[in-house]
Parts: sequence; C-alpha cells; structure tokens
Amino acid sequence: MPAKKWSQHVTETSDALDLPEGVFTWHDPQRIAAALKRSAQSSHRRKAEPYRSAMSMLTFYINRAGDQLSAAQRDVLERTKDELRKVFGRAPKR
Repeated sequence: MPAKKWSQHVTETSDALDLPEGVFTWHDPQRIAAALKRSAQSSHRRKAEPYRSAMSMLTFYINRAGDQLSAAQRDVLERTKDELRKVFGRAPKR
C-alpha cells in the first residue's frame, strides 16, 4: 500500500471543512465559493471564522495541487477567491 502524502493526512484528520466530493474540480467559481461558504458556516470543527476557514482550505488545495493542477482549473480556483470575498461581503469597495 503506497504511503499517504502528508497533505492528504492533513485534509482527512485536521479541523478542516467537510466539503462536497470533488468540489475543487468543479468549473464554476460561484458554485465552489457557495459550497465553501456553506461548509465553513456549518462546521463545528473549524478554529477560525468561516471566511478564513474557507479561504484557507481553498489556498491549501491550490498550493498542494501544484503542477498537477491544470492552468484552466487553477484559473477557476483563483477566480473562486474573488467569489469567496463577494459571498462573505469582503469584496473591495469601488
């Protein structure tokens, strides 16, 4: 049996959010942001406020995926950061 990567262990055992299966493979930033927000707000295991927990999980995934993440999916996930800011009311004022 191959050894698990530390990032997989962190994802499975930490005070991470309970996310829908495959959420980071979706192609709609708004849908991903909504799922992250729902999970962050309903989680009783998170240590930070919902916005920080959701953004941290997204950033963690992007960083851990590294070269395995296609340019198109990386773009979707980067746009998801902006959507998260919007759904949590953290978007910059214009």
